[in-house]
Amino acid sequence: MPQPEFYTAAVETSDWISAVVAIAIALLVAEVVDRALSRRSRILSMAVAGGDLSPVATTRLRLVRRLIFALIILIGLAIAVSFLDPVRQLATGLLASSAVLGIVVGFAARQTLANAIAGIMLAIAQPIRIGDLVTFEDETGEVEDVQLTYTYIRLEDGRRLIIPNERLAASSIENHTVLDPRMQVEVSVWLPPDVDLDRALELIEEDGDVTAAVAEVDKDRVRLAATTWADTARERGSVAADLRQRWLRRLREHGLSSVEAS
Repeated sequence: MPQPEFYTAAVETSDWISAVVAIAIALLVAEVVDRALSRRSRILSMAVAGGDLSPVATTRLRLVRRLIFALIILIGLAIAVSFLDPVRQLATGLLASSAVLGIVVGFAARQTLANAIAGIMLAIAQPIRIGDLVTFEDETGEVEDVQLTYTYIRLEDGRRLIIPNERLAASSIENHTVLDPRMQVEVSVWLPPDVDLDRALELIEEDGDVTAAVAEVDKDRVRLAATTWADTARERGSVAADLRQRWLRRLREHGLSSVEAS
């Protein structure tokens, strides 16, 4: 016996409401779980590492959080689809045809799946970690985040380079801090060739943690270079600025005027 039209419409409306509620609940659960994991990682870092986890642990924990978030959302979408008869019938028809499903996955989701798999491999192999200073295709910056599909690198001029993980995994990348988080910092000053170079070198080496040397000579000037270490890649700019300022101030105080600083 056919159902009245108003009954059919009411059922369809109810199904759509159920689907929306399922998605909303999935989003809520995903957010709650993500915050709980984030809070748990902070507690763990305080208990184990005194406030900071290693870059390796931080990168992997973020990936785990995002995988769990994405899985909860996918489950919510699957439940929502189960409430919608037209969508369910369409999905059943697609599943019945492996050729169609293969084409859809191959063309529509290949890039996304490849980036996600590459993101997982990057988190496992750890060629780069959050906080590392890296160079990728002549661009140098600090790794800010390694997400499931994209990696974010903050360049030295403040711009952000967003790289698909598949491209990152398939290319060569230079990691300046993978073995040692410290960064060597170098600053230079150019002096006239008739200046007392030995005294200029002594002035900056008085700090003890700085090494200075004659780096370059031409007919009009001499370049002196001083090197020291920054504890992290993020501090290298401030360390270089402080070293440059100290050296130039001492040169002026002792009558050794510099031509140029870099």
